[in-house]
Amino acid sequence: MIDTLKKHLSHDAHPLVQFIKYGVVGGMSTAVHMVVFFFCGWFLFPCLGESDIFVKLLGLSAPEINETVRATRAVYSNAVAFLVSNTFCYILNTLFVFRSGRHHRAVEFMLFFGVSGISMAIGTAIQTVLIARFAMQTTLAFIANIISSLLINYTMRKFFIFQN
Repeated sequence: MIDTLKKHLSHDAHPLVQFIKYGVVGGMSTAVHMVVFFFCGWFLFPCLGESDIFVKLLGLSAPEINETVRATRAVYSNAVAFLVSNTFCYILNTLFVFRSGRHHRAVEFMLFFGVSGISMAIGTAIQTVLIARFAMQTTLAFIANIISSLLINYTMRKFFIFQN
């Protein structure tokens, strides 16, 4: 039992197990991202409106903020969340999912953040347009951001940053 667990946690796990581990690490990283995003969106850069799902779910009240200000503040909240969650994600990916070594560790870290930065920029652009142009709730626009980032990140990390 312990040997099987060690094998699955190693870098030599079957590709399906590797994908599952990536999903778990990604889920944990997304949770960290969401907690930091909503913390920032509530306390540091208020960007949640009264009708937002998060506000209603927790029974909070929020000031009315116009879409332009809300969209800008959501970008700031997302940037802070990106830095925290990506550092967390990189550490867990190198420990449990992907094998380092294709690039020098510093290059690998920069590539990891570079790819994540590109996917965050694309996701944040989608989020901003959904809020500013279509008056979508911040939470729903944020979910669209997360989904687009996930798809880009896995592909780039698997095939260009880490060893297979």
